[in-house]
Amino acid sequence: MRRVGLAVVLAVNLTLAALASEAQEPGKVYRVGRLSVGVDQASVEAFKRGLRELGWMENQNLVIEIRGAGGDAKRLPVLAVELVRMNVDVIVAAGSDSVEAAFRATKSIPIVMSVGSDPERRGWVQSLARPGGNVTGLIGFLPEMGGKRIELVKDLLPKARRVGVMTDVSPGNRSEFEHIEAAGRTLGLEIRHVTVKSAEDLDAAFTLLRKTPVDALYVQSSSRVLDGLRGRIAAFGISARLPVIGALPYLAESGYLLAYGASSVGWTHRSAYFVDKILRGANPAHLPVEQPTKFELVINLKTAKALGLTVPPGLVAIADEVIE
Repeated sequence: MRRVGLAVVLAVNLTLAALASEAQEPGKVYRVGRLSVGVDQASVEAFKRGLRELGWMENQNLVIEIRGAGGDAKRLPVLAVELVRMNVDVIVAAGSDSVEAAFRATKSIPIVMSVGSDPERRGWVQSLARPGGNVTGLIGFLPEMGGKRIELVKDLLPKARRVGVMTDVSPGNRSEFEHIEAAGRTLGLEIRHVTVKSAEDLDAAFTLLRKTPVDALYVQSSSRVLDGLRGRIAAFGISARLPVIGALPYLAESGYLLAYGASSVGWTHRSAYFVDKILRGANPAHLPVEQPTKFELVINLKTAKALGLTVPPGLVAIADEVIE
């Protein structure tokens, strides 16, 4: 019995070794697709850098097919199908809209969320610890962070009474509402929601904010709509002398007064880890989904000056980056 058991073990080990060897076939060039609403060059470079650090060299043992929808999320399904027809080995989807498009396009090609939100509720994974399908990767947006950003508004503006929350009512943003409302109640802040479902809604939102003023405006993250309108929103904030708070660090560079959230460049760099694991034979169904562990606070003092606002020194002291 012991001989039979040992034979079985040896046979299994040899089979696994053969599969691993096949997964890392010398000389094979793997093809990775990257799908996003827009192409953020800094994030793309971070992703490529992550792959190089793990031994993957572009145009040697790896080809990266980049597909960006030019800011139009409606184009994502077509681009996802295009990557599937190319028979890429992995699809890296940046943003929840991209993940959804890729998920609808294939249930067999591994999908790595470069950033996604609510993957369990959306049906992409069975659980974060055990995805169970062809989707794994990183969650970029945690609903509870909405409450943290409302707390930052109070730190920034102790006398604030009303905070506007600009949203496109996407599923990820809806899940954040209860945390925003709870923080508002705790801090004695009235929360006013301003809906912008498309670029055409933005002027009406600005008119509403002028008619019913708020002390600050928190703009929820949205690769579908709001992130693409960040320049106009920042300009409005300055013209209306309204502090604008964002959910992603790079938004402060666009003119928002303050932004707090997971580093988009950081999580894009980390997504290379998942691609590496999958190309070396790992099953995405068994790769746990990761949540962000590092958050960055960025303050734009140029915007503060334009608003005639003094940012509390204590807030500046804890910022990861200060734009002057």
